[in-house]
Amino acid sequence: MPRNSSTSTGIVPLAEDAVHEGVMRLSAIAFSAVWLGAFGLYAFAGWRSEGALGWGIWALGAALPVVLAWVVMGSIVAIRRLNAQAAALQHTIEGLRAAQSRAPLARPGATPIAQVAQVAPEGGVPFAQTQSPKPLALSAQSLESDSQPGLALGPQMSEPAAIVAVDDVLRALHFPDGPEDSEGFRALRLALADHGLAKLIRAAQDVLNLLAEDGIYVDALTADHPRPELWRKFAAGERGGIIAGLGGVRDRSSLALTAARMRGDDVFRDAAHHFLRSFDKAIIALEPRATDADLSALSDTRTARAFMLFGRVTGTFD
Repeated sequence: MPRNSSTSTGIVPLAEDAVHEGVMRLSAIAFSAVWLGAFGLYAFAGWRSEGALGWGIWALGAALPVVLAWVVMGSIVAIRRLNAQAAALQHTIEGLRAAQSRAPLARPGATPIAQVAQVAPEGGVPFAQTQSPKPLALSAQSLESDSQPGLALGPQMSEPAAIVAVDDVLRALHFPDGPEDSEGFRALRLALADHGLAKLIRAAQDVLNLLAEDGIYVDALTADHPRPELWRKFAAGERGGIIAGLGGVRDRSSLALTAARMRGDDVFRDAAHHFLRSFDKAIIALEPRATDADLSALSDTRTARAFMLFGRVTGTFD
């Protein structure tokens, strides 16, 4: 489902950097020419029969300083490029922080899913994150079918909720792909009737919307596909390096932006930790009923991709 188009920071070298690299290369060329010329004159001026071994040592003595000069030049150029990339990334992060601080954020969880439609475009359910930067919005019209006029989306339930099938749980955790995804909305209605799953879905919606504000869309992140036994170990309480394979999101730009906002934005940090706690509880309940194929499919859901991202940032897999 996710496509291989990760977000990244593009670095355009400044003119002065290009000039500096050109000077470095010319210096290395000039040193090589002078050294080889001087060494050649010395060698042939004092020429004598040395044999193959003697000439090999002379050739090594001539080539070694030239190789070292080019290695030093390459190292200096590489260091300057890395410094320029780090400075550009820091500038991007500071700009995002400044833009975010000028736009106040609503508290996560303050708006129930059934009420999000009031601020969503009419008839629009923009779930495919690679297609639109708009927030995830669940239409109340889509969530309530004619056959279920009394469906409640709030935490108060008049009757005990039935156990949701694993396939429906996975479909709900991926969120509907658009207003025509009737199966996605059907699964979402069933999942919202379960208190634990409803908490996770609302928490996932919050963090996906917050990530989208920084231009991070989980559909666009390339991730490793963890083995099902790693999900089972995680559900059993294992943490640290033994489950490191679950941290399959490795896009450095997205990780850096998420980590920076975790440090500087209390609302974002609270939403992330609430999401991780909700995910922990949900996977513990889901794992005994899930087959290995189900756990493999879990890795492809948007909610699991968000967990992989936040898990790496918070050190869950360290």
